Amino acid sequence: MEAYMSSIGSKLQMLTTSDHASVVSMNLFVALLCACIVIGHLLEESRWMNESIIALIIGLCTGVVILLISGGRSSHLLVFSEDLFFIYLLPPIIFNAGFQVKKKQFFRNFMTIMLFGAVGTLISCSIISLGAMQFFKKMDIGPLDIGDYLAIGAIFAATDSVCTLQILNQDETPLLYSLVFGEGVVNDATSVVLFNAIQNFDLTNINATIAWDFFRNFIYLFVSSTMLGVLTGLISAYIIRKLYFGRHSTDREVALMMLMAYLSYMLAELFYLSGILTVFFCGIVMSHYTWHNVTESSRVTTKHAFATLSFVAETFIFLYVGMDALDIEKWRFVSDSPGTSVAVSSILLGLVMVGRAAFVFPLSFLSNLAKKSPNEKISFKQQFIIWWAGLMRGAVSMALAYNRFTSAGHTHLRGNAIMITSTITIVLFSTVLFGLMTKPLIKILLPHPKQQSRSMTISSDPTTPKSFTVPLLGEAQDSLDDLGGQDIGRPSSIRALLTTPTHTVHRYWRKFDNAFMRPLFGGRGFVPFVPGSPTERHPQNQWQ
Repeated sequence: MEAYMSSIGSKLQMLTTSDHASVVSMNLFVALLCACIVIGHLLEESRWMNESIIALIIGLCTGVVILLISGGRSSHLLVFSEDLFFIYLLPPIIFNAGFQVKKKQFFRNFMTIMLFGAVGTLISCSIISLGAMQFFKKMDIGPLDIGDYLAIGAIFAATDSVCTLQILNQDETPLLYSLVFGEGVVNDATSVVLFNAIQNFDLTNINATIAWDFFRNFIYLFVSSTMLGVLTGLISAYIIRKLYFGRHSTDREVALMMLMAYLSYMLAELFYLSGILTVFFCGIVMSHYTWHNVTESSRVTTKHAFATLSFVAETFIFLYVGMDALDIEKWRFVSDSPGTSVAVSSILLGLVMVGRAAFVFPLSFLSNLAKKSPNEKISFKQQFIIWWAGLMRGAVSMALAYNRFTSAGHTHLRGNAIMITSTITIVLFSTVLFGLMTKPLIKILLPHPKQQSRSMTISSDPTTPKSFTVPLLGEAQDSLDDLGGQDIGRPSSIRALLTTPTHTVHRYWRKFDNAFMRPLFGGRGFVPFVPGSPTERHPQNQWQ
C-alpha cells in the first residue's frame, strides 16, 4: 500500500513539474509577444522593417538563447504544429482579411485575382514539381516518389499573404494591394486544396481517369468552400436581423459573429473543404450584411476585436516559426552533408522565382488585354512588385511540409529531414530578404503612391468596416461607375456585358441585392431598432 501511494505521489509530482514547466513556457512566450508588439510600434515608420520580420528575428534570437542555456538540447518553448496553425491561428487572419477588404476594388479585379491565385498557382506548382523532379533525382537526398514531388510543388507554391499584407498599404497602392492580397488568399486556398488532393489520390499510375477525377475534385472543393462561406455569412445576418430586432445585446451580437465565423471554418474542415476560402468569403458576406444589422457599439467592438485577434495571431505565427527554426533535432539529420541541404534550398528558391515569373508576367499581359481603361491596367513596374512580393514563403508552407514529411514533430528519414530544413531555410531567407526589400522597391518603382492612389480612387472602395459603411459593390460608388469620365450607360444587351463586364455585373448585382437580398438579410441601410433610441421614435427610418 505504501509503495502504491508512493508511486501515485511521484506521478503527481511529475505532473505538477510538467504543468509548472508549461506555465513557465507560456509566460515567456506571452512576454515575447509583448516585446514584439512594443518593438514593432517603435519601428513602425522604418523603411525596412515590418512586424513579421521583427517577430521572426526575436524568435530566432530567443531560440539561440534557449539553445545555449539547454546545452544544445532544445531551442523552442513550443513545437510547431500544423494543427495549431490551421485550426487556431490561420482562421482569424483570413477572416479579418475578408472582413476589412475594400470589396469594390477586390471584385473589380476579381478575374485577375482568380487568374493569379488559381491558374497561377497551378502553373507555379507544375514548374516547381517538374524542376524538383529533374534536379533531385540527380542528387543523393533519399527516395522521393511522384506524390512527394507534387507535394513539394504545392508546398512552395503557397505564398505568405500574412507578411505581404503588412508591407503593402491598401490606401496608398489600392490596385497592388488588391491584387497581391486577393491572390495571396486564393493562392493559399488553392495550395491547400491541391495538397489535400495529392494526399488523397494514388498518383503512382497517373492516367486520364485519375487526372479528370483530380481536376473535378479540385473544382468541387473550390466552389463548395466558397458557397459554404457565403451561406454561413447569410445565416448569421438573418439570425441577428430577426432574433435581435428590438432587443439588441452587444455581447451576444459580437459573440455570435465570432462563433459563426469560426463555425464556417470548422464546418469546411469537417466536410474536407478549404477552410481558408470558406472563412474568407464568410468575412466578406458578414461585412456586407451582418455587420450592418448590429448596433453601433457592436460595430466598433467587432471591428477592433477581429483586427486584434488577427494581429496577435500573425505575431504569434512568426515568433513561433522563428523559435522552431533552430530545433536541433531537425538539423542533426542533415549535419553530415550541409552542402546537399544548401544545394536543395538554392534549387527550390530558384524554382520558386522562376515559377512565379512564369505566370505573373504572361497572365498580367492577358489581363491587360481585357481592360479598356489605362488606370486599370497593370504596368510593368507593378508586375515586378507583384512578382517580388509573392516570393515570400511562410507558415502555410511550413505547415504543409510538416504534414507531408514529418512524424511526431521530426523525421528519421534523411530525405524528409532535408525537405524540412530546406523549407525552414527558404521561409527565413525569403521573409527576411524579400520582406526587407519590398518597401524600398515600392518607393523606388512607385515614388508617388499617394498620387497614384488619388488617380485610382475610382477603383477604391473607401467604405469598409473601418469607416462604418460597407457596400459590396456599393451605392456610394454610383458616381464612380464611369471610367475616365465616359458614360457607360445601363447594360441592355450582350454587347454591354462583353464590352464592360465589370460594370454590367455590378449593376445587375445591385439590382438583385436591393430587390431580394437586403430586405431578407439586412445590410447597408438597415438601422437596428434599439428601445429608447432615435430609431424608436422614427420607425420610418428602418431603411434608408
